[in-house]
Amino acid sequence: MTDDNLILRKEIIGARRFSNYWWASVVSIGGIGFLLAGISSYFHVNLLIVTNPSEIQFIPQGIALSFYGVAGTLLATYLWLTIILNLGGGYNEFNKEKGTITIFRWGFLGKNRRIELNCKIDDVQAVRAEISEGLNPKRSLYLRVQKMRDIPLTRVGEPLPLSELENQGAQLARFLEVPLEGL
Repeated sequence: MTDDNLILRKEIIGARRFSNYWWASVVSIGGIGFLLAGISSYFHVNLLIVTNPSEIQFIPQGIALSFYGVAGTLLATYLWLTIILNLGGGYNEFNKEKGTITIFRWGFLGKNRRIELNCKIDDVQAVRAEISEGLNPKRSLYLRVQKMRDIPLTRVGEPLPLSELENQGAQLARFLEVPLEGL
C-alpha cells in the first residue's frame, strides 16, 4: 500500500520458485547423464567420470539411454524456459485514485506474452475465497466482477496457508469496500 492508501499492489511469484529451480536442475543433470551414457555406448568412448558406459551395448541399452536422455533434456529445456520467461509472474494493482484494477501476468512467447486485464473498481461485486482440502488442496482468492468470470488473484502451485489467505482476502475486501465470500 502507498502512503496515501489509494493504491494496493501485490506482486505475484510466477515460475521463479525454489521448487522449479530444484526440479529443472535435477532433470537437467539426469537428462544430460542419460544422453552422455547413450552417446558413450555408441562411440565406445567414456564421456562420464563416474561410470564406464562405453562397455554397454548400443542396441538395446544404449538406444534406451539415448531416448531417455533426449526426453530429459527436452523437459529440462522446457522447465528452464518457463523460469527464464517467468510464466505466471506479474502483479495485481488496485488503484482507488484512478478507479481501476489491473491484473497483469506473463505468458508464453508470442502475441499474447503480456496478459493484462483491466476493469473498474465500481464493477467489483465481491472478493471470493475458495478453499478445498484433500489430496490436491486448493486455497485461492478470486475477484467477482460484473459481466465477467471470476478473476484469480493468487499464484498457481503451492496453496497459501489458510491464515495468509484470510488476511489477504480481508485486506482486499476492506480496501475495495466489498464483501468477502467463502470464509
